[in-house]
Parts: sequence; C-alpha cells; structure tokens
Amino acid sequence: MNKILKILFSSFFSLALFLGFSQVTLVNAADKDLIIFDWSGYEDPAFFLGYNEKHGDEPSFAFFGDEEEAFQKLRSGFKADISHPCSQSIDKWKAADLLEPWDLSKIERSDELNKDFTKGFTYGDDLYVIPVDWGATATAYNTDKVSPEEVKTLQVFVDPKYAGRTSIGNNVDDAYALAYLATGTTDWTKATVDDFKRASDWLRKAHKNVLTYWIEGAELSQLMASGQVLISWAWNETPVTMSWDGIENIGYEREPIEGSSTWVCGYVNLKNGQGSEDKAYDFINAWLDPRTVEYLVTQWGYGHGNAKVMEQFDAATLADVHLGPISVPNLGQLPMSAEIREMMIAEFEKIMAGF
Repeated sequence: MNKILKILFSSFFSLALFLGFSQVTLVNAADKDLIIFDWSGYEDPAFFLGYNEKHGDEPSFAFFGDEEEAFQKLRSGFKADISHPCSQSIDKWKAADLLEPWDLSKIERSDELNKDFTKGFTYGDDLYVIPVDWGATATAYNTDKVSPEEVKTLQVFVDPKYAGRTSIGNNVDDAYALAYLATGTTDWTKATVDDFKRASDWLRKAHKNVLTYWIEGAELSQLMASGQVLISWAWNETPVTMSWDGIENIGYEREPIEGSSTWVCGYVNLKNGQGSEDKAYDFINAWLDPRTVEYLVTQWGYGHGNAKVMEQFDAATLADVHLGPISVPNLGQLPMSAEIREMMIAEFEKIMAGF
C-alpha cells in the first residue's frame, strides 16, 4: 500500500467517526478468521511473516486514525479480535470491559518481553498488552532553515518567526507531551489540573504557528520534504525514513533543555472477538519473531518490545534511529489520570479548531 493511500484511509476513518458510522469496513480483507483493528501501515506483511508462512494468508485489517476513534468504534459494537492501542489508553479500555488478558503459556517468547513495559500492563497476575513497538517523539527540523541552537528549546514552537511553518501530530498524547514538557511537567502521571491548564494555554500559543496537524508519518515527511513545514513535533520515524529516502536536511533534536518524550504501544486481546483464538496467538508469536524486530528497527526506525533481541543491536545502530540514551528529562507516555486525560481529549479538539 503506497503512502498516499495510507493517508486517505486514515482520513476516511476519521470522517466515519465524525458521521457516527457504527461499523468499520475491512479495508484489507484477507483471512477473515482474524481481524486486526490497527494503525494504517501495520498491515505490512513483514511484521508477521510467521503467520503468513503458517496459514498461507494474511489477517484481515481495519484501520483507525487515533485511539479515541478506535475506542468509540469498539464501544459502539465494531467487532475485531486484536487491536493496537498505546500505553496511556489501556486503563480506559480495560475499564470499559473491552479487553481480556493474554494467556502467556501460548506466547512463545513471553519471557523475552521488556519488563519495564510489561509491568505497566500487568493487572494482578494478568498481562493485558503485548508491547511490540516504541519510539521517541521530539523536534524534527529543516537544517537549511532552522539552526540547531533554536531547537535547543521547545519554545521554538511558539516563536512568531515560524508562524504557519510548524506541525504537531493530530494525537492528543503527543501534543500534550510537548505542552507538558514545555511548561515544566516531565511526569504526567503526577500532573495536576493546574499543570494541565498551563499546558493547554501553551498549546494554544503553539497552535498559532501550526500549518497542519499531521495524521500519519508519511504525510509529515511530505510536508517537511516540500519545505512547507520547517519544525515538527515528530516520531523518530520521520527523520530516519526521510534519510533513507535520500533527504538529508532533516535534523532531530531529542535533547532540548525541557526534554522529549517516548511512547510504547502493543497488541490487546479484545473481548468477544469472533475470530480464531489460535490464529490470534500465531499473530502475536509472529510479531515477537527476531525477523520482525530486525525489520521494525532497520526499516521503520522504531524500537521493539522484545528486549532480548533489542539487546543485540549496537549503540551506533540505535543512535542512527534516534533511540539511544538521552541526558535530558524524558516524559514517558504512561497510563495517567483518567480524569485529566479526558480533559486533554476535550481541550485538544477545541485547540485544533481554534478555540
């Protein structure tokens, strides 16, 4: 699937949510015994080679544009077997009774999972998320037009000099990670209502400079390659893949004085899924295969939740994809106060609309 189609699919599902559609069409319908409700792009068969080798076909995929959209679709009755939320959404999805725990005895490499990730997804003795991908969110910038000194602070996003030349993801968690850091909060699990208000006020100032809120990485790459966007709060995928495409004037600053952010996402076992349970575990086992880890790091620039295989990458390789250690604060996008996150969701919609 080419990049333009991925963007169109994301836009379609955002529109579907707006119109209140109760069902989602399967965009990539293959093996209907297993339906994956996922981010666009993760239908790439290189992520689950073992599944295809065993079954001779790929799972079916439906896509969402963001996790709130996915949550509302599932709440309204859309049926799938597996989905792919990120850490900060798990408590909400679990509280809504959308999830059931994974049976670790059926997951061949469960002992290789990153323990720092799994402890945040474990409730009692049950693991509800198989962490598969993680990465950084920081400042990507055009090195021909923006100096390295300017991006040493996140306040560059509110500098009038860059009015109409910045971009922030159409993603409440990434946007507020930026705003919290810019206003002095480095651990949002301890954020207060006052911290939220300061972050929201700052995000409104940043909105004045925003050309567009990017939806998908390929869209942002096009905006930065064209020179329309000079500065963006971006996943580390953006500078990495642009470099691989021969575009060398995109820098990435993970160490501004205020800090940067990391995220982790994973696959959840949806309650009342109507597909094959055996195939669901085959899909997860394929995702934890070393071949998938290698592909995710070297072709997408993301980290993987299989810590044992990740340890085999040398420091230079991880530095090349901007996943090495940093010496400034890191805001981990961990589960946070459900009350404050709901406030963030509502406020971000207003901010994007110009209110």
